[in-house]
Amino acid sequence: MKRIFSSLGAAVFVLLLAHSGPVWALRSFMLSPGTDLYGTVRRVEAEEQDTLLDIAREFGLGYNQIVAANPGIDPWVPPKGELVKIPLAFMLPRERPQAGIVVNLAEMRLYFFFSNGGHDFFFTAPIGIGREGYLTELGVYKVKSKTPNPTWVVPASIREEEPDLPAEVPPGPDNPLGDFVFRLSRNLYAIHGTNKPWGIGRRVSHGCIRMYPEDVGALYPVVPVGATVQVIYEPVKYGWGDGLFWVQAFEDFEKRAEYPLMKIMEELLYHEATIGPLDIDRQALERVLEEKTGVPMVVARPREK
Repeated sequence: MKRIFSSLGAAVFVLLLAHSGPVWALRSFMLSPGTDLYGTVRRVEAEEQDTLLDIAREFGLGYNQIVAANPGIDPWVPPKGELVKIPLAFMLPRERPQAGIVVNLAEMRLYFFFSNGGHDFFFTAPIGIGREGYLTELGVYKVKSKTPNPTWVVPASIREEEPDLPAEVPPGPDNPLGDFVFRLSRNLYAIHGTNKPWGIGRRVSHGCIRMYPEDVGALYPVVPVGATVQVIYEPVKYGWGDGLFWVQAFEDFEKRAEYPLMKIMEELLYHEATIGPLDIDRQALERVLEEKTGVPMVVARPREK
């Protein structure tokens, strides 16, 4: 699908691996010391019969991200020619390993950190997560196994909710695990594909992490058994990009974020003590924390001498 778009924000380093293609090319970045923000914010024109979900999938976003970034636009019937904001600017999680996967439940996004040719990179993709009462437990896991074309052995708890389900669902279009599954080391959790892609960016599962088929297919060859998977909950992220200090905020649906304004101000005071005075835009900081669009906003910059 050809689209007209304009780019805003920082330049990106795009990784093209032998197994790459559009999934990897759009959302793989070379890590740069001292940089926390990667990617751009784009705008595309909605085409006839588009939904925001169609546009989200085309650009590797989930339902939550495309809707939050475009308040006031009907997600099911955006007007033809409407400029839709595409938030492809990613702030790195503050909790992250040098290698392995980070799942940020609040953001509904996965990050895979890896090395290639002496350089460090990350790949990012949207996810669907556990519905209320079934949120994946925070903590560190390992990839216990990975399987193509998996059979779904239906857990007893799910069969109690849906007694018409069979004991097993073979590979195929009716299998909710999709084409690939990474089984994790605890609590029957898994990262897997889906046969219902419009659930990406939503709270829909019993605790597993769902991915678009194309995204889990891109990860499958490169994530090894034994890889670390860190599950976190960071609704507010902040850091540096292009010499500016940015904040990115998502809906805190679990109400776990404690005093984000105070924590960010403390962070800024720390940076003032190390690099010198900053011009802090308090209104911008309060706005980004209130609006929770998922679009990074500049809230501070070094003071001109």
